[in-house]
Amino acid sequence: MISTGKKVAGTAMAGFLAVGLAACGSSDNGGNNGSDAAASPSSSASTSASASASAPASSSAASGEKVTITFQNIYPDPTDPKYNMLHKIVKQYETDHPNVHIELDSLNTDQQKQKLKTQAASNEVPDITIVNPSAQMKPYVDAGLFAPLNEMVEQNGLKDTFQSGILDYYTFDGNLYALPDGNNIALLYYNKALFKQAGIDAPPTTFEDLVADVKKLKEKGIQPMAIGEKDTWTGSFLFMNVLLRTNGGPGFLQDIVDGKKTFEDPAFTGAVDAFEQLVQAGAFQEGATSFDYNAGENLFKTGKAAMYFMGSWATGGIEVSDANKDGNVGVFKFPTVGGKGDPNQFMLAPGSAFAVSKNSKHLPETLDFLNYFMLNYPKEAFAVKGAVGVAQKVDGDYKAAGYSDMAMEVLAMFKDVQGGDISFDNTMNPATSQAHLSSIQNLFVAKKDAAAVAKEHQQAYEDNKE
Repeated sequence: MISTGKKVAGTAMAGFLAVGLAACGSSDNGGNNGSDAAASPSSSASTSASASASAPASSSAASGEKVTITFQNIYPDPTDPKYNMLHKIVKQYETDHPNVHIELDSLNTDQQKQKLKTQAASNEVPDITIVNPSAQMKPYVDAGLFAPLNEMVEQNGLKDTFQSGILDYYTFDGNLYALPDGNNIALLYYNKALFKQAGIDAPPTTFEDLVADVKKLKEKGIQPMAIGEKDTWTGSFLFMNVLLRTNGGPGFLQDIVDGKKTFEDPAFTGAVDAFEQLVQAGAFQEGATSFDYNAGENLFKTGKAAMYFMGSWATGGIEVSDANKDGNVGVFKFPTVGGKGDPNQFMLAPGSAFAVSKNSKHLPETLDFLNYFMLNYPKEAFAVKGAVGVAQKVDGDYKAAGYSDMAMEVLAMFKDVQGGDISFDNTMNPATSQAHLSSIQNLFVAKKDAAAVAKEHQQAYEDNKE
């Protein structure tokens, strides 16, 4: 069974180095000039919409029986390129398979997580749903809710389209249970015009400069940063990047698991203190905990906030947003904190992933559709400028396709990755993670002593240790 920690980090590095090399390639070699990207079957990542024609026909399909497949997803925002990509692939599949209807259940991330918990409790998981890697999906796997995808992923060369190592995050006891949509890094997007208005000439390279820039922006009446903290994981994701720096590198949570450290370690309390400096400086919009992910992101995309910390999956939506008109959005790496940390060590984000219900009433058709969807995913995401940070190899020249300078900067960052960590809730068990998410969310509401925050975390870990 896959475990979080050092083993996972190692496989992630292989994947991130692969995408870093492949993403910036030219059309002469399809962009796949990484060491693992030469196999010709990977060209199936750009296969036409009839990609699944060679898949075995199901009995329902052969008989013409009407089939409805429920597809729970996290692409509810019509302004995001992946929304249009999703609808295009679904429409084409339904055209090619007139007896099949794909019923979309499109939710934001936290809504989907909560709904799946309720559905799982009553054993009513949709035909296709969304899970997050490692520790977050383990309870569902342990409960036997998902169908293994080992055989399906071998059809039509689908397995070869994925970057090296990325599927390990979704594999337990030798069985693959989900297919990821992304393989991302965390970074900061910034609005060049708003920086200029505040007299800021360049993005900060230290956390101290970041806090100072927040204050300059506030003085000019400009909202410094946007966040959708109603969803809780957003603040945690940012906090974890601070911890990655104060710890002097990755592995803090692994050290907790190995008994080498506790949450009362100076690296953790230092991260809490630094994070609270950002909050207390007025970095985030008023009522940040009432903004969900989409609402928070839209503050930045509409030019109402100067900075936005998020995974590189946000690049596609920002690329086509009002904020990026005339190339107005830039990106920068998370800075050092108190002189500690390496900006080339990132928060790594293996993506949310598509899992299939083991009890689906139409399992053959569902597996066939998911195979088709994933074969077409990289090609269609590339076409709508949403391919930055996808989990599969991409056949195309980004620059020639009209991707912005901002997107090219993000792609270049993948080549700089020198390791990193995955998020708290993908590492710790759900009960400990929930205590962490609530604790960090509370810091947006009121300042709290770092030692008390550390004690909360340590108690939750000890109470829920497996």
